Amino acid sequence: MKYRTHTCGQLRSEDVSTPVTLSGWVHARRDHGGLIFIDLRDRYGKTQIIFDESVNADAFAAAKSLGSEDVVTVDGDVVARPDEMVNANLPTGAIDVQCRELRVLSPAETTPFVITDRDSASEELRLTYRYLELRTDELQSNMMTRSKAYQSVRQYFHDLDFIEVETPVLMKSTPEGARDYLVPSRIHQGRFYALPQSPQIYKQLLMIAGYDRYFQIVKCFRDEDLRADRQPEFTQIDVEMSFVDEEDIYAVVEGLLRRLFQEFLGASLPDPFPRLTYAEAMERFGSDRPDLRFGLELQELASHVQKSDFNAFKSVLDGGGRVKGLVVPGGAAYSRKMIDELTAWIKQYHKAKGLAWMKVTSDALEGGISKFFSGDTQADIINDLGAGEGDLIFMVGDETKVALPALGALRVELAAREGLIPEGDLRPLWVTDFPLVEYDAEARRHVAVHHPFTAPNEEDLALLGTPEAKNIRSRGYDVVINGYEVAGGSIRIHSREVQQQVFDLLGIGSAEAEAKFGFLLKALRYGAPPHGGIALGFDRLVMLLVGTRQIRDVIAFPKTTSASSLMDGAPANVSDEQLRELGIALRTGGKA
Repeated sequence: MKYRTHTCGQLRSEDVSTPVTLSGWVHARRDHGGLIFIDLRDRYGKTQIIFDESVNADAFAAAKSLGSEDVVTVDGDVVARPDEMVNANLPTGAIDVQCRELRVLSPAETTPFVITDRDSASEELRLTYRYLELRTDELQSNMMTRSKAYQSVRQYFHDLDFIEVETPVLMKSTPEGARDYLVPSRIHQGRFYALPQSPQIYKQLLMIAGYDRYFQIVKCFRDEDLRADRQPEFTQIDVEMSFVDEEDIYAVVEGLLRRLFQEFLGASLPDPFPRLTYAEAMERFGSDRPDLRFGLELQELASHVQKSDFNAFKSVLDGGGRVKGLVVPGGAAYSRKMIDELTAWIKQYHKAKGLAWMKVTSDALEGGISKFFSGDTQADIINDLGAGEGDLIFMVGDETKVALPALGALRVELAAREGLIPEGDLRPLWVTDFPLVEYDAEARRHVAVHHPFTAPNEEDLALLGTPEAKNIRSRGYDVVINGYEVAGGSIRIHSREVQQQVFDLLGIGSAEAEAKFGFLLKALRYGAPPHGGIALGFDRLVMLLVGTRQIRDVIAFPKTTSASSLMDGAPANVSDEQLRELGIALRTGGKA
């Protein structure tokens, strides 16, 4: 049996009078008395099939009972549509196929939601029947874009003489950062593999091995709290290069991104990308992944607060905290209810103690905390912040690690509410000079901002081993597009001595370093070239290329925000026999 000579998106006017065989899913059926029309669909497109009772009564009778999503094969002849019936919006819209024979391959039950309308069902239901949702035009288009982007990435790196190397999926657990997914060993009971959070150490070993230009499109795993643009398993474009500095990395990555966005969106990204240091990004935008498509920049208010009678903010400054604000154009129209809602939001989700405000009149400030500022100080605030009549000033006073991110989140929220984010605009940038470490209060020690193998800024190397080491800048860098971090990397440490000094700063002593990373430290003894690299989040890139804000829309079988699969029930219980083979006993109610 021949199932098809052509796909459902292939036939054109030049195929008129050609006998064809098509197979696919019944997308829609329309009964017009002696004629029945069905739209036959596969992943390539749709073709309209005509069933004429006078041509084949048996096929016509069978067509009357066809239902949505039935799988059928049609033998027929290509005919031209009358001029007035041509559908210029459909690639096959100039032709129909006159059916001679119909074979029903697989009748379908009524689907739990309408395949032509994703909005007809909740996301939970759609994820439960993900194989049906993948039939929708939107997701099929997304998956096609993803597949083509794979090929474009591979060709780009091939043309630049990179070598593609597959690194292990079962590796040693070296927990630094997010939690590892652990895999118990049956052969070595009581011991575990880890699924890689990144091929980081392996790609550094490849540089030591002399493979100076490596890339891989690789699956990675992180057992961490999820959100809309994260998944427990994700795909990244992993890159490492030897004998390079930051500028070499920037050039390669910018070239790839310019290629992808031109190829898939016809968009020209800047050459070169603008750059901001981490410190400047935090001060101006309250975020290390700032969205540059709109203004609403954060502004300093400390000097004005010092002249005020608002003791709550003055005590924040006395304690080493920060008071910053932003101006909302036209925000004076906000009701007190709206301001109270924003205050509750910033306190609940961003840990700020509160949100202060003042409205701008023609020559003064009113409402909120304005009474604590003299007339002259009010005039200075209006002038320094560039505020105008009818604007609203929001202010946050808190410790630095709270005040800046809270205002940064408020900035994005207000831009969305006010419609300040231009559609179709793409604003990439590099964020550089990240801190090498940050203090983790829960762990009571410093942790790496990127990872423990990131090289310190050469100007700050002398601070290693001193009390000022916590202020060292790194040679780390991120690519940010429209508020999304799409890539992160660094120049790596290629000196064993410097690597141990960084471990010491992180509270990883010689014995622990040897136990966790001994194979890397050993490799650094045998001639390690200067090297650096980056990992680009492939899922997020495709998300931007197709214009969705939901990462699950570009992954064939994603997990929910609770890291579960509604379709197949993963994670699931396993049998007692499987556990015994692994030497594992489960604890019930907190007891072994």
